[in-house]
Amino acid sequence: MIHDLATTAGAAILLPLFAALVLGLVPSWRVGAIVNAVAATLTFAVVAFLPASIGQTGPLLLVDRLAVHLSLLTAFVAMTASWFSTAYVRVEVSQRRLNKARLRQYHAMFQLFCGALLAVLLSNNLGITWVAIEAATIAAALVIGLPRTAHAVEASWKFFVLCGAGIALALFGTTVLYLAALPALGPGLKAMSWTGLRQAAPTCDGAVLNLAFVFLLLGYGTKAALAPLHAWMPDAHAEGPTPMSAILSGSVLNVALFVILRLRGVMKANHAAIDPAFPLVALGLLSVLLAAFSLWPRRDVKRFFSYSSVEHAGVAAFAFGIGGPAATFAGLLHMTVHTLTKSATFQCVGRAAQMKGGQRFADITGLMSNHRALGLSLAACVIALAGLPPFGLFSSEFLVALAAVRASPWLAAVLLAGLVIAAWVQIARLQSLCLGPATADPGPVPPHAALVPVWLHLALVLALGLAMPGAVFAWFTSIAQATP
Repeated sequence: MIHDLATTAGAAILLPLFAALVLGLVPSWRVGAIVNAVAATLTFAVVAFLPASIGQTGPLLLVDRLAVHLSLLTAFVAMTASWFSTAYVRVEVSQRRLNKARLRQYHAMFQLFCGALLAVLLSNNLGITWVAIEAATIAAALVIGLPRTAHAVEASWKFFVLCGAGIALALFGTTVLYLAALPALGPGLKAMSWTGLRQAAPTCDGAVLNLAFVFLLLGYGTKAALAPLHAWMPDAHAEGPTPMSAILSGSVLNVALFVILRLRGVMKANHAAIDPAFPLVALGLLSVLLAAFSLWPRRDVKRFFSYSSVEHAGVAAFAFGIGGPAATFAGLLHMTVHTLTKSATFQCVGRAAQMKGGQRFADITGLMSNHRALGLSLAACVIALAGLPPFGLFSSEFLVALAAVRASPWLAAVLLAGLVIAAWVQIARLQSLCLGPATADPGPVPPHAALVPVWLHLALVLALGLAMPGAVFAWFTSIAQATP
């Protein structure tokens, strides 16, 4: 076990956890903001060495291509969100929306949250997976309530209660999954490991596996914000600090879907167990349709984009439900480009909300008139989220739709209807955000340099949609083929 922690994967998990401890002791919020950004950058640098460790397996850690890919994505988004956070907290303090004394908690919980997400992705133990997701839930809940307004505290409690209920269901499912593996593997760590479960799955009791699958899907489906388990997300985004939204909107959903993917492999290996395809496809389609029809009534910009996250989580779940290398490739690509795009979108929205003094659509209009760089950046983000070319979400949605047509034309028709409705609403909202008469700017105007992380995200999304390098294509293909 000690050997697992002395590896690159162990360092990637322990570094942000150690940074969280240090940040809890740093009294200055200015120093804390710098340490937070440096720690997130160092974590990404460590995670960048994980591809050299692919294939390493131990009782605690599992480093395969899927885990490495999502770890790189999570660490990258955390790094750019921490860069954005340094300027964000400075403005929030100057406008007295965040108390200086609470920023120590904010920075410590930011690192704890990121470390917990990496622990989920690199864990080979069901118990560690559950504990890490619970730790991430607690850290996020503490950050969401930091503004200490009535709505922020309500959103924090709503997030904690709903996600806590989901995690409780996942705990029961984890226990049942362990019991299913006991006859084949015996008591101990092997029966709690993903690798052991995959090996023993064909001989496990199918009825016990079915019971575990139902509870785990409901539990981790809550964290993935799949409808109708998504109710925590709109409030959490609307009331919490924007840098946390930049991570919550993509990385948390990815981590939960990652666990569901691991579980899908266990279920498909047992012929007596239910096929996970139907529940995943059903939840995915429900999420897309609910989000599509929930976008238009939204008046809060961050709440609007939170429903967009529900939509895209549904698309990924739908692809994983269809199964097969082609659909899994499309789902992984969709998770990747959505995470990059949504993080950039929330960074743009955060800048605009601070500048305009509010985050309602009525407050943020006509950005192109006086703030062309910010307006163009936000416009590119919304066009990408709508699934329009040449950005990566167009490619991923096209591949998902193609896989759906091969599986069932009726399913493809329902999916495409939801995507078209959602795209139409997002383009309509884009016109009010970027065109028309501009509102006043009571807050500070962000410099062009503050948009560098956004442009970096958009460049990656554009490259994945316009001309994916051969090495990247081979990487995605290898992950899809190795994921049952």
